[in-house]
Amino acid sequence: MGNYITERQRYGIELLLKEKYTKPHIAEVLGIKYNTLYKEIERGTVEQMDSQLRVFRVYKADYAQMVYERSTSNRGRNLKIGSDHKLAAYIEEMIREQKYSPEALLLHAKNEGLHFSTTLCPKTIYNYLDMGLFLNVTNDDLPYKKFHKKKEKEEKSTVSLNNRKGRSIEERPVSIADREEYGHWEMDTVVSAKDTGKSCLLVLSERMGREEIIMKIRNKKSSTVVRALNRLEKRYGSKGFREKFKTITCDNGVEFLDVKGIEKSIYTKQPRTTVYYCHPYSSYERGTNENINRMIRRFFPKGTNFDDVTPKQVAMVESWINNYPRKILGGLSSNMYLRQIGAATA
Repeated sequence: MGNYITERQRYGIELLLKEKYTKPHIAEVLGIKYNTLYKEIERGTVEQMDSQLRVFRVYKADYAQMVYERSTSNRGRNLKIGSDHKLAAYIEEMIREQKYSPEALLLHAKNEGLHFSTTLCPKTIYNYLDMGLFLNVTNDDLPYKKFHKKKEKEEKSTVSLNNRKGRSIEERPVSIADREEYGHWEMDTVVSAKDTGKSCLLVLSERMGREEIIMKIRNKKSSTVVRALNRLEKRYGSKGFREKFKTITCDNGVEFLDVKGIEKSIYTKQPRTTVYYCHPYSSYERGTNENINRMIRRFFPKGTNFDDVTPKQVAMVESWINNYPRKILGGLSSNMYLRQIGAATA
């Protein structure tokens, strides 16, 4: 299926439209992607008047070709991507279908050994998207815009009134902030839309390797969170859980207030982990959680009812995140990075 339309194909479109072919049928006959065909028809449609002075709209191939030639001649200097249709198609597919950012798709190409005749940087791809130069993707297809000014962090040091007994993040060893040891996690929930289902996602994000564990749970009760962690302990075993989850940092949400239940092992009297609580209104203290939650929202946007989401879909998103290439990991995915350093991810 092609991404770019030739002059001959434009006249084919005009003829098939006159013969009342449907757009999906035209796309199939001419070997054009449906989205590309749809945009082409929009660009090449003009208003005409019949003998009764009635205005109607019709696609004209000669007009569409003129618009195309005019747009290409007005681009100024030749674009760096030139006629590298293979690269353009790869960029469009990775952004639209795989939900990759420009940085990630270039890292993926490097990891997979993909070679193109043109070399682009992420900023150039963003510029091309801003200019509307791709046929099948726009800025609207990006997970979120880059190169924006970050808001300054507002430091908070207040004590949570509903969690005065919890162990504050101020007590967490300073070495954990350096992200040099595997096994220190952040925990959060991603919830359903308001006034819909009660189900939500329990997400755990490892600070050093950005490994992600996502579990669908039936509600936000603290007992439900504890049961989910119990299932993880059964999966990894008592010793394996302690080695994998050395500490967990979370906010002061009601679902995380059962600190004894979270830390208590189902096998031994020895605590299975140590829990720390962030300051109120300080989500930046769980920065890994917040960033990965945005990635989850690419698949489950706000408004999602998690009652309708299957465990298979959740597992797919977890796998996608753990195989997503990251600049902060030297271009490697979490799975690749953790295998490289010998950390257990099973």
